[in-house]
Amino acid sequence: MADTKNREMQVKEKQEVGQAEQTRPVPVFTPAVDIFETDKEITLLADLPGVTSENLNIDLNEGVLTLSGDIEPFENPDEEDLMIEYEVGQYYRQFTLSEIIDQDKIEANLAEGVLHLRLPKAEKAQPRKIEVKAG
Repeated sequence: MADTKNREMQVKEKQEVGQAEQTRPVPVFTPAVDIFETDKEITLLADLPGVTSENLNIDLNEGVLTLSGDIEPFENPDEEDLMIEYEVGQYYRQFTLSEIIDQDKIEANLAEGVLHLRLPKAEKAQPRKIEVKAG
């Protein structure tokens, strides 16, 4: 049963966002993300196939991190479509960041359709060992 659940998470189809505000008539999808945490940082991986770094916008405003990216079509203008299952449009997703994230040190890297966001925790939020003095 748990194996089936894991597989469902890995084979997630693009999901179209229903009520997104749009300036262009294109489908808007919610990118699949994985988020994991260590004592020092939170890592977010977002699947953004077809998005280039030039077409990816990452905005941080009042503690809300917004990812949006346009999906580029793969076919050339002189090619005739026989069957197209790959949908083009836009990815869009927002995350609310807590105060434990050092927002000035967030780093982003996009490679092979996967966005890797490194969200370091502020030093005051990181666990530390308090030395006990004798006497």
